[in-house]
Amino acid sequence: MSGETDLQTLISHMRPMLDPEPYVFCTFAAKSLSELAEYEPIGLFAETEGLTAILPVERARELGLAEAEWFRRITLAVHSSLAAVGLTAAIAAALADRGISANVVAAYFHDHVFVPEERAEEALSTLRMLSGDL
Repeated sequence: MSGETDLQTLISHMRPMLDPEPYVFCTFAAKSLSELAEYEPIGLFAETEGLTAILPVERARELGLAEAEWFRRITLAVHSSLAAVGLTAAIAAALADRGISANVVAAYFHDHVFVPEERAEEALSTLRMLSGDL
């Protein structure tokens, strides 16, 4: 498995980047992965209750779901190992101290933090301060 595992290196090199696109978390009890593919989800997860999809707001709107809470994605540009310990906890703690919810999705190369749209700039600033990138 590749990627960085040292927590201090991960934090100091995470270079958080805010995606301009808003996203919506949706759940579908009766749709398949192939049916959801046409809506261009950036994330899918199969749960017992149904499929969770992270959809761009415009695509969620096509399904009548754009009224759900909007989130913005902050990508941590450091290549973190899936075996790294503590990064999610450090990020969540920093954001929790500011009262900002964090939904973290780990992918192969990077971690992605979904925060409420109205708090996105504050969350970005908080993570930049955590990394020492003022």
